[in-house]
Amino acid sequence: MAVREIECVTTARRKASRVVHGLRRSDVKTLTRVVGEAGAGFATAVGFTARPGELVIVPDGKGGVSALLGLPPEGVSDPMVFGALSGALPKGAWRLDLPPDVDHSAATLGFALGAYRFSLREGSKSAVATLVEESPDAEALETARSIWLGRDLINLPANLLGPAELAKAVVGALSPFGAKTKVVKGEALAKEYPLVAHVGAGSARKPRVVVASWSGSGAAADAPLLSLVGKGVCFDTGGNDIKPSAGMLRMKKDMGGAATVLALARLIMARDLPIRLEARFACVENSVSGSAMRPLDVVEARNGLTVEIGNTDAEGRLVMADLLSEACEAKPALLLDVATLTGAARIALGPDLPALLSNDDGAAEALLKAGRAVYDPLWRLPLWDGYRDWLRSPVANINNVSSKPFAGAITAALFLERFVDPAVCWAHIDSYAWNDNSRPGRPEGGEIMGLRAIFAALPTLLNLNDILHS
Repeated sequence: MAVREIECVTTARRKASRVVHGLRRSDVKTLTRVVGEAGAGFATAVGFTARPGELVIVPDGKGGVSALLGLPPEGVSDPMVFGALSGALPKGAWRLDLPPDVDHSAATLGFALGAYRFSLREGSKSAVATLVEESPDAEALETARSIWLGRDLINLPANLLGPAELAKAVVGALSPFGAKTKVVKGEALAKEYPLVAHVGAGSARKPRVVVASWSGSGAAADAPLLSLVGKGVCFDTGGNDIKPSAGMLRMKKDMGGAATVLALARLIMARDLPIRLEARFACVENSVSGSAMRPLDVVEARNGLTVEIGNTDAEGRLVMADLLSEACEAKPALLLDVATLTGAARIALGPDLPALLSNDDGAAEALLKAGRAVYDPLWRLPLWDGYRDWLRSPVANINNVSSKPFAGAITAALFLERFVDPAVCWAHIDSYAWNDNSRPGRPEGGEIMGLRAIFAALPTLLNLNDILHS
């Protein structure tokens, strides 16, 4: 699947473009200087106060129009302030007139994320405004391209995106950057990833595991190794512990972890970070059939642990476990996984805050700090020792569900931790991967949460600052 071009940002027609003037509340008293008497009078009449994100179209005194956009206080660079512009501005070319302290890359990113549209209707391409930039920020554009790719995959209906199609999309997105990819299926998958195979046994669309490896052009042989793992459950019925119909309505998004990891891997490659990268994707479907896994099945995982299936609807942690075990074999500097893993995380934190759990306080703080800096927040939950016994099984090394009805996001992460080498720095992100309604920069539908936070934290997490600034 090709990445769509960000056509909403261009370097052409700057002189012919209309202007969006970015203003703070203190600037309202100088409107006449910015847009003339007619424009200032109109803005005052409609009650413009320069509230962050507030937009008003005003006459420019030359027979045309310009726009006024409210900005947040100095020092705040939330890209989503610019997220409504592409749809709210009249069609045509626009340029931004912003105070010197405003981060233009954040503005470009917010504009591009807000321009995203997904539709399978023929001829449904939406007409949006175009942002004209003299030198568009390359990282902002690549970030937007990567997020658009991930959103597209999450938004695709499950009949169009099964395990084979998701695996193909991974290969198609990463191969152009020189990544080496391997797609594992059939008997080889059953041998190497027995838990993945067990989850996928109930579907006619058989599972795939994709393993991708890549090195940046500036990466030495001993460059830090980043290992990524993504949950790619293309549809989750719950299996024999079947979900109610309402619980299945958004289960096409259960591959949102894989989409996030793919978007992140693509961005790392596009920006040519001086690292070594491995990325693993579990592409599978959890279905109901005569061959589907059953409650109380016991399966031996890749690392030799026996796992009792306490609930077939807790399949995500099963498909992640074998991939985490394999990733640890190479002793990465950082192992990070993303999954739409638990409803408990959403109950605790709501849809906008992915839960972060980690066995390393320094790594967790670096991710949280980066998330705050780029307005892509994460929230840490503990790997609480007192809950480990809740995963005991009378017949196996571990059960895939807790014996208690509490702390579901934590106990799911504790299950995953059993498949992680304690010597490996590991972070787990439990993401909703969906916008329930449209907001500036965040159209309703699939969403890539945490990508910007992770990418911003990588120089600290992998000790790249000296290399990047040399």
